[in-house]
Amino acid sequence: MAGDRDWFPLELTPSGTGVPAGPQGLAEYLRGIDLHEALMKAKAIVFRGFGITLDDLEPTLDLFLPDRLAYVHGNSPRTKVGKNVYTSTEYPAEFTISMHNELSYSHHWPARLLFYCEQQPATGGATPLVDGARWLAALDDKVRSAFADGIRYTQNLHGGKGLGKSWQETFETDDPAEVENFLTATRTSWEWKSDGGLRITQVRPATRRHPVTGDEVWFNQADQWHAAGLGDETAAALRAILPEEELPQNVTFPDGAPVPEEYVVQIRERGLREAVDVEWRTGDVLLVDNLAVAHGRRPFTGRRRVLVAMSD
Repeated sequence: MAGDRDWFPLELTPSGTGVPAGPQGLAEYLRGIDLHEALMKAKAIVFRGFGITLDDLEPTLDLFLPDRLAYVHGNSPRTKVGKNVYTSTEYPAEFTISMHNELSYSHHWPARLLFYCEQQPATGGATPLVDGARWLAALDDKVRSAFADGIRYTQNLHGGKGLGKSWQETFETDDPAEVENFLTATRTSWEWKSDGGLRITQVRPATRRHPVTGDEVWFNQADQWHAAGLGDETAAALRAILPEEELPQNVTFPDGAPVPEEYVVQIRERGLREAVDVEWRTGDVLLVDNLAVAHGRRPFTGRRRVLVAMSD
């Protein structure tokens, strides 16, 4: 399927929905609709102009995502700020974050994501969204076929000192047995390293079928885990410090064959090219079907604070 060339997230406002601005108006609207059905149809929904404040966030989240998930086995730098509520990312403002579906490399991923804009940036900082079927269709045939057997992800998590995240941060625990139980349940291979770190290896599909729409979508993080996705200078600097198998994260094809750099660049660039931007305003709420739609981040200036929560 080629994906919808005219797709854009649905935007809902108090005037458009016939309810008053504010959290009570939003709650009134949500009680009157089937939110699951609305999200399956729209793929992503922006709730704008309801004036949601940080004090309103917890009860608002309970309406959208009553059973929020912890960000366990997540690879993005975040800070936990509430009941399974996190900063959306802490990458420096000047960098673009390429398109991805949350935890698509994992055995289990959240079905829904909710983003809340506590503070809009001075300039830039949009959250680009791309229809996963459209992203898949935008790739060359040889790239799609190369990933037909899936992707092997390798993570090297240090035990307290080193590049990237520690295994304690990643799994939100200091108990190795708890980590092992989690990894066993997710059909993931691992080994404890002599320096106290943890190496994790898992093979996952590159595409998935949406259980409701039947659309085949590009659903992986090959470009984010590959050194080439960081840019030539950063990739060269990392490889000068560490062999590829010791990088904090890396991808190959399932048989261990390397993923060509030009494939990685194409995946990254076409995902961003096909995306539409959600420009943030303070108080906005964005609900996303995490399987149907990938997200990223544009560079920005000024203070930007966007929080995220996720659920099945």
